Amino acid sequence: MADPSTYRPKPGEIPESPGVYRFRDPHGRVIYVGKAINLRSRLSSYFQNITALHPRTQQMVTTASSVEWTVVANEVESLALEYSWIKEYDPRFNVKYRDDKSYPYLAVTMGEEVPRVQVMRGAKRKGTRYFGPYSHAWAIRETVDLLLRVFPIRSCSSGVYKRAAQSGRPCLLGYIDKCAAPCVGRISVEDHRDLADDFCDFMAGNTGSAVSRLEAQMKAAAAELDFERAARLRDDLGALRKVVEKNAVVLPDGTDVDVFAMASDDLEASVQVFHVRGGRVRGQRGWVTERVEDLLPGELVERLLEQVYGDIAASPDADGAERAVPREIIVPTVPDNVAQIEVWLSEIRGAKVRVRAAQRGDKRALAETVESNAKAALALHKTRRAGDLTARSHALADLQEHLGLTESPLRIECYDISHTQGTEQVGSMVVFEDGLPRKSEYRHFVVRGPDGTGARDDTEAMNEVLTRRFRRYLAEPAGSPTQEEVDGGTPRAADGADGAVAGDEAAVDGAARVTPSGPLDLSPGEAGASAPKKRFAYPPNLVVVDGGAPQVAAAQSALDALGIVDVALVGLAKRLEEVWVPGEEFPLVLPRTSDGLFLLQRLRDEAHRFAITHHRKRRAKGMTRSALDSVPGLGPTRQAALLKAFGSVRAIRGASVAEIAQVPGIGPKMAATVAEALAPEADRQADVART
Repeated sequence: MADPSTYRPKPGEIPESPGVYRFRDPHGRVIYVGKAINLRSRLSSYFQNITALHPRTQQMVTTASSVEWTVVANEVESLALEYSWIKEYDPRFNVKYRDDKSYPYLAVTMGEEVPRVQVMRGAKRKGTRYFGPYSHAWAIRETVDLLLRVFPIRSCSSGVYKRAAQSGRPCLLGYIDKCAAPCVGRISVEDHRDLADDFCDFMAGNTGSAVSRLEAQMKAAAAELDFERAARLRDDLGALRKVVEKNAVVLPDGTDVDVFAMASDDLEASVQVFHVRGGRVRGQRGWVTERVEDLLPGELVERLLEQVYGDIAASPDADGAERAVPREIIVPTVPDNVAQIEVWLSEIRGAKVRVRAAQRGDKRALAETVESNAKAALALHKTRRAGDLTARSHALADLQEHLGLTESPLRIECYDISHTQGTEQVGSMVVFEDGLPRKSEYRHFVVRGPDGTGARDDTEAMNEVLTRRFRRYLAEPAGSPTQEEVDGGTPRAADGADGAVAGDEAAVDGAARVTPSGPLDLSPGEAGASAPKKRFAYPPNLVVVDGGAPQVAAAQSALDALGIVDVALVGLAKRLEEVWVPGEEFPLVLPRTSDGLFLLQRLRDEAHRFAITHHRKRRAKGMTRSALDSVPGLGPTRQAALLKAFGSVRAIRGASVAEIAQVPGIGPKMAATVAEALAPEADRQADVART
């Protein structure tokens, strides 16, 4: 526990200008980001009598070991820079709103040559129009099924579309008139895009023009005695009206507004928002957060608006920003710096945005409805998490007591090895912070062994994995190279099973180099070049290995060789769930009802799952190698070019050297090499006999 007076800036050193500041812990990790109109006044408040601070603020200033700041021109710049740093560093003491569930969106991929309508979750992509969020994916599919009668745009995957184009036959939706079938030329690409634009306009709230157009066409068909077409148009009109009726009219037509409401207690807060477009509720979304900062309601609202609309600020899609940020935002409490927030939001939208609290009328009634949803969501969240919060606290206290640790193990790393009879050896590292998985910190390691062919057994593999991980811990603070191939593990990129994502990429958020008192520089060259990478070197309080005494001894050997003495180590054996401590002849047996043992089991099982998932992917990749992989000098790019030109390896094998040489990037020499490598064995033997 650090004394804040040891790193307090000298009197007069802090400027009185607007700016953004960061607190760092002894390992250099950013633990808190804040902004201030007057940096000197705000930072001085952290170094007053520590007993007068909020408990969470006390914990933050005693965890930190240094503070730094960046001066900006005005409050709007400080708002943008604060948000970008919070996104980049993910500081543990900042309020972060988490979605209380995963919401699906109706998405139209307008960035593709042939737009496609589909259900999407997760991060939004450039060039795609989103509608929602919806409470359930089936609600989107029901809506799309009705609208495809009137707007038969493509909804198939890229693979289905390509196969239909190659075969000249549309898929089932094309045969039942729920797709215009641009894949086989029934409609031109340009006309299909116009159809997708009409679909988006209808979903955006412009329903009246589509309904009026169909009514006119139906009456015209009836007047011409074309009753079959009139009946079809009548059914289409009914489908449109059914979709419109699903969205309740809550405000006058043409009203675009986001209505936020909040319910909170001393520990947590729940937020709900209704997205109203064209006077109708088009979507609903919710967040929950732990109140890790001592913030007033207005400051909580400010953090909320930063997070909800901040991602849009980084997007170059101006049209998407105008649709996502409405002209009016209703909040439960107006922040003190509402004028600066309105300027920031107006810059994102490209038009005037107003932030206010509803006092009376329809908007006030709707805000009360949203507030009742927020209260219900908070009650449900607390019911679900009450037992879990208690168990986490008990688990960490149990581990500290039974393992004789000097402090609670807030960060625990667990390691496991997976292989198939000694082949495709991989190691996994999973991270729990405050008793919860930190999936962005997960890593996997490909075990190389002393000679590059793999380790002899699990203990040698465990020693290698721990050596590489902690060598990186020692190297990064000293400024050594940060490439994964030097000694570290591979960042976790994506996993469909758990949605984990890596956090090792450099974040380019427009933040320039940081100096204690220098001005903010947002030049394009500096922004991309100086953005620091998230560090792999943050050390754990406790290392857990999957195994007994041999694995623990191998891990301890790795730590001893690197001189690591401030990290506790244990192993968890599967047979009797025994906890092995280095140097002890007998294992430690925790009570079966211990929350600490349960946490260790969760860590071990998660590490095993993560290791086996990566191992299966590597094994599957090895089993599905292409014949083109055996061609010397033929890399992935030229392989893809050959497959695109010929369609299959069989077709390439049947082509002549001259035909292969016509593929872009494939010269006569490489064409001859490809033909020789893919030639049937009988042909090669005949060539040998002739020579």
